[in-house]
Amino acid sequence: MAAENFRHDPAIDRFNSMRENAYLNFRWTRKTVTTAVIGFIVVPVAIYYGTVASTNRWNWNGKRKGEPLAIKP
Repeated sequence: MAAENFRHDPAIDRFNSMRENAYLNFRWTRKTVTTAVIGFIVVPVAIYYGTVASTNRWNWNGKRKGEPLAIKP
């Protein structure tokens, strides 16, 4: 049976314990602040800017072959 060949690895238990308790040892460092700013401010602003820049730029309604999709300003 497969259970006979199983060897318990304590490193896996230590890793699982570290991941489950990561919030207890969290500290604000330069790296975590940079990651937070990029992830929670820069990326959403970039997505918002890209969305606003391309909104109302294309018209897909009832277009036929050969007709442009771009809306003329």
